[in-house]
Amino acid sequence: MNKDLTVGNPQTVLCKFCIPLFGSIIFQQLYNIADSLVAGKFIGENALAAVGNSYEITLIFIAFAFGCNMGCSVIVSKLFGSKDYKGMKTAVSTACIFSGIVCILLMLIGIFGSDMLLRFIRTPEEVFADSKLYLDVYAWGLPFVFFYNIATGIFSALGDSKTPFYFLAVSSLSNIAVDIIFVKSFHMGVAGVAWATFICQGISSIAAITVVFRRLGKIDCKEHATVFDLQILKQIVAIAIPSTLQQSFISLGNIVIQSIINGFGAPVMAGYSAAVKLNNLVITSFTTLGNGISNYTAQNLGAGKLPRIRQGFHVGIRMVWMLSLPLFLLYFFGGNLVLKLFMEEPTELAVHTGMIFLKILSPFYFVISVKLVADGILRGAGLMKNFMIATFTDLILRVLLAFCFSKTSLGATGIWCAWPVGWCIATILSITFYRKGPWADQRQIF
Repeated sequence: MNKDLTVGNPQTVLCKFCIPLFGSIIFQQLYNIADSLVAGKFIGENALAAVGNSYEITLIFIAFAFGCNMGCSVIVSKLFGSKDYKGMKTAVSTACIFSGIVCILLMLIGIFGSDMLLRFIRTPEEVFADSKLYLDVYAWGLPFVFFYNIATGIFSALGDSKTPFYFLAVSSLSNIAVDIIFVKSFHMGVAGVAWATFICQGISSIAAITVVFRRLGKIDCKEHATVFDLQILKQIVAIAIPSTLQQSFISLGNIVIQSIINGFGAPVMAGYSAAVKLNNLVITSFTTLGNGISNYTAQNLGAGKLPRIRQGFHVGIRMVWMLSLPLFLLYFFGGNLVLKLFMEEPTELAVHTGMIFLKILSPFYFVISVKLVADGILRGAGLMKNFMIATFTDLILRVLLAFCFSKTSLGATGIWCAWPVGWCIATILSITFYRKGPWADQRQIF
């Protein structure tokens, strides 16, 4: 069901819109968590390390899909908020064409360049074959990843966050079941994990695209919408490129960090692989809320309702802090129990690595969540220069400090210490940029 985000109490509107988004991202992360869980429990520690190792590269591909999602979503939101339904439909078809071209190029890189990518991050020989196998299968499934992201971006732009949630809930739960069947019953190893993800993502992608185009077909449009428009493409690209760069450079930074971690051996890799999945679940949840606020901001900007944007920021802060508290408590005090879900007979070093990672990062969830809410507003308003400055500051600091700290007596623990420094400084920048927006009010707390 389409929803106008420019009317009603901002807290009620955002809560109803964003809660299904939280559910969706949890199920989205279940794909990767299930892969690691099944690999670690039913195959072994090396398989867990291989899946985690490949995951850092797949995040590059996801970054491009995310950029296409946001470019389409923000522009469609603005057109929907201003009631320009002809332009909205043209934006959708233009985004699909653009995304298809990007997807094909990335597939070629993934299929023919997997060896090079894995060598670049210094993948150990004992996990190289499984890492390549997982990455190869993932590359063939990229069209499903891209067009599912486009579909969810359109749903969000129309104010509908429930439909993507239903698709992901069914698909993710199915992925867990198929993972177990392929690995435990058919003894397919890492190949089973990869193919289970391929199949389940494919089904959800096709279903989502079918439903979203039926939904668009029911929206009355007095004039025939053109299939492609260069000016609209420029607007989409203006949002998509910075969003892609944000995610891809973060992923590249993570790949560099992964290469540093790989030098500490398979047990540290396995511990990090499990812990970073848990951390990514949190960060992606915050990012998803930020994406929802981007749609909210874009619709209200299109409707000329600037005070609602400022109200939405404060609602967003309350929501992410309510999420941060239980996750901090779980990870800080119960991290060892959660980590052991990923590993069968884990080594002491693997568990210790994961626990230290979570204990260092989890207290700072209250900080990074504020940044991602502010970033959502900056992106929804098209203030991409400011958005990029804050993002790259975080990335550069984390990578440089991870490298420097890893050379000290702290060893791998020094790598984890780089995260909070980058988060804190980047958050200050994002809040500063938000305060200077057209909705600025000097009386606001942030």
